[in-house]
Amino acid sequence: MTKFLLAVHVLAAIVAIGPVTVAASMFPPAARRALAAPDDTRAAETVQLLHRICKVYAVVGVVVPVFGFATASTMGVLGSAWLIVSIALTALAALVLAALVLPAQTALVEGAGDREKTVRLAMFTGVFNLLWAAVTILMIIRPGSTTGA
Repeated sequence: MTKFLLAVHVLAAIVAIGPVTVAASMFPPAARRALAAPDDTRAAETVQLLHRICKVYAVVGVVVPVFGFATASTMGVLGSAWLIVSIALTALAALVLAALVLPAQTALVEGAGDREKTVRLAMFTGVFNLLWAAVTILMIIRPGSTTGA
C-alpha cells in the first residue's frame, strides 16, 4: 500500500503542481504583453488561460498533501523533522498561491493592474516556486532516508 500511495503522491505532485508553477511563471510576462497591447485579443486570451490553469490546478493540487500524509503515515515518518519542515513549506506555498498569486492574477485579468503589479506578481510567483523547489529537495534527500542515497 505504501508504494501505491507514494506513486499517487508523486504523480499528483507532477500533474498538479507542475502546471501551476509553469503557468504562474508565464503569467507576469504575458500580462505585460497584454497591458502593452490592449487591443490584442490573443494576448488577453493567453492571460485568461494561464489564470484558469493556475486556479484549476491549485484546486487539484490539494490531492498532493492528502496522499502525502497518507504515505507518511504508512511509512511511520509523520514526526520526522524533514517532513514537518516540508509540511510547513507546503502550507506556506499554498498560502502564497491563494493569498498573493491568484488574487493578483485575478486583478490583472479583470483589468485592474499595471506593469508594477506584474513585477510584484513575478516576485510572489518566484517565492511560490522556490518553496516548492525546497519541498521537492526535502522529499528527495530527506534526512535519515533508507534509500542509501
